[in-house]
Amino acid sequence: MASRLRAVISQHFRTASPASPSDVSAALWNAAVTSDSYAADAEKYQSAILEQYKLCVEMADRISARRALANAFFLTLNSAALTTIGAFWKDGPRASVFYLIPPLLLLLALCLAWFWLVRSYRQLNSGKYAVIGALEERLPASPYWQAEWKALGEGKNKAM
Repeated sequence: MASRLRAVISQHFRTASPASPSDVSAALWNAAVTSDSYAADAEKYQSAILEQYKLCVEMADRISARRALANAFFLTLNSAALTTIGAFWKDGPRASVFYLIPPLLLLLALCLAWFWLVRSYRQLNSGKYAVIGALEERLPASPYWQAEWKALGEGKNKAM
């Protein structure tokens, strides 16, 4: 029974490692579309890549904003629920303690929904940043994928 429970928990809470630009690079570029497709006008080709890059960065930013909004929503909802429970039970329970079980189960369900939603946003953003990194391979600079990652200590410095 315990091993089955561990397997179910592991299945629902595991997360994959984030993709890198090299993982998505092969699937990103259309082999049929090259700078020659733009009537040998390399400037138009670079402009098209830059526009797609801008769109990807904007969408990644929107996902981050939605994640922050979801965090604020669930934090407010959980705080309100705990405050309500505390207000009704401030002088000690007048009824059975078993009346606390439904609100606590509701809070647990809210926390699980919160976790899964935030995890989903994280996975979505990791994919978007991998695509941004692959697009940056065709641009003169790589501010998000390489420069920012190096500035943050490549995830090794826990103080940052």
